[in-house]
Amino acid sequence: MFTRSELEIKTIKELSELCLRYGIKPTGNKGYKTSWITSLMVFPQMALSQFEPGKGLKPPTFAFMQALSNAIDEMNAPTDEQAALIKITMEGRIMNYPDRYTQEKLLALHKAKMYLELALGLLSK
Repeated sequence: MFTRSELEIKTIKELSELCLRYGIKPTGNKGYKTSWITSLMVFPQMALSQFEPGKGLKPPTFAFMQALSNAIDEMNAPTDEQAALIKITMEGRIMNYPDRYTQEKLLALHKAKMYLELALGLLSK
């Protein structure tokens, strides 16, 4: 990610700002450039090596993926009329009260299903 030569030309202040931007702590004494440089050079490899054994952020289990898929299936698909109402709602047209509440609920459910489908697709990669 960073080369040693591009980091060597930076001041301690610039190096510390880079570390602050990415949330990295220096290794060793904060007064030495090498402490900052070392941290900036090794964090990408450390992050990947932590990911493999499941430390920190890790993918969900197969059972969770099945449950997510089942939840999407259970939500079903909108009828033609519901799809039309969702489209017109997304164009900014709203119904009068009290139907507006149900209209907003239908749109929220549609968006939730879309986000769940997107999440499932991302997690399946």
